Parts: sequence; C-alpha cells; structure tokens
Amino acid sequence: MCGRYYRRSDKQRIAEAFRIGMPTTFDILPSYNVAPQSFQPVIRLAHETGEREFAQMRWGLVPFWSKDAKIAYSTINAKAETVATSPTFREALKRRRCLVPADGFYEWQKLDAKNRQPYAIGLKDGAPLAFAGLWEWWTDKATNQPLETYTIITTEPNELTAPIHNRMPVILAPRDYERWMAPADPARLPVDLLRPYDADQMKSWKVSAAVGNVRNNTPELCVEAD
Repeated sequence: MCGRYYRRSDKQRIAEAFRIGMPTTFDILPSYNVAPQSFQPVIRLAHETGEREFAQMRWGLVPFWSKDAKIAYSTINAKAETVATSPTFREALKRRRCLVPADGFYEWQKLDAKNRQPYAIGLKDGAPLAFAGLWEWWTDKATNQPLETYTIITTEPNELTAPIHNRMPVILAPRDYERWMAPADPARLPVDLLRPYDADQMKSWKVSAAVGNVRNNTPELCVEAD
C-alpha cells in the first residue's frame, strides 16, 4: 500500500525533471505529507496535442461508471497484479495512464501489536521520481460537476522495502515515462513496467511519528529521526 507520500521539489524542479511547462491554472507547492482525498498535481498527455501537461486531481480514483464518489476511499492504490482485470481500473489502464510526481513515500513498519515505526523512502540521489498512476473523469449526476481523480499502482516490495512493508508504489524510470503514458494497443499495454524499482538506487530512513497526522505538513517530517 502507498497511503502517504511527499513532494519536496518546487514547481521549477518538477517541470525540469519531467520536461514539461509549468501549469498556468494552478500552483504546485511542496507538500511533505500528501494524503488521500487531497488534490495533487498529476502528469498526463493532453488529448488535443499529445504533449505532457499538468492536471490537478484528487487522490482516490472514482470510475466513470460509479454512482457516487465514496468508492475513492478504497481506490487510492491499484495492485499491479490485478489492475488489468479489475472492473475499477481496467478501462483507465487502457486509456488514462499518468505520472504522479513525488520525491518519496512513507511506510510504517510494524514493531509489535501496538507500535509502528514510520520510514521515508526515496532515491539515493534525491531526484524527483514518478509513480505509475491511472486517472479518471467522473461526473456527479446530482450536481453535474466533473471530478478528475487518480490512483497509484503498487507492486511487491524490493529488497529495501520488504523489511518495512509488503507493498511499494511502482516507480518508473525516466526512460519509461513516454511509453507508460502513450496510447497503446489494448493487447500490448505496458504492464511489464509494473515491477519493483531497483533497490540499489533507493534509500530509507526513520522519521518522526508526527507524519502519522495528516494535519502535519512541514519539511521536518522528511528528516531522519534520532
């Protein structure tokens, strides 16, 4: 599961890392404790031009066919093993793949029945990274208001994350960004990219329990705890 992540990079660094122009309709601010149901920047291919663009979406995917948005509480993640067959995600996998920019993510290691230790996990070089995501367009029939939402795909853990948690988000290498988002034959979807990231390029460190409270959102959350 990936239920919390962080984005330390400012909009300039993100734009440079993903070779994309900065958004003009909303701002991108660092967020050190990104939680489900919050609105976050996502990168997709523009329908009209096929170029990369930023979109602001809510975390927790609502399928286009859903009667209401409550399903979003259980769809913050999609399992790589079942994403192609799940009724909730399979249509988005075919047509609406995206990148979720971040600098790392948090996971909690179970110590005993009552205690868990939070860890931050990111790349050794500190570079921005991209989670493999899916997005959807949904319209509230009661208000006729549109809502764009996204989910993060998870996979089995690599050697670094396995002692901490039994799942990790799919992190895409920059060379695979275009292939992940590009239109593809439904029979040849890029599901081979949904694999654990190279553990040798990653690091993890203990952080404060303060990260467990979504109201906390300061740079100190990412700092190694004593």
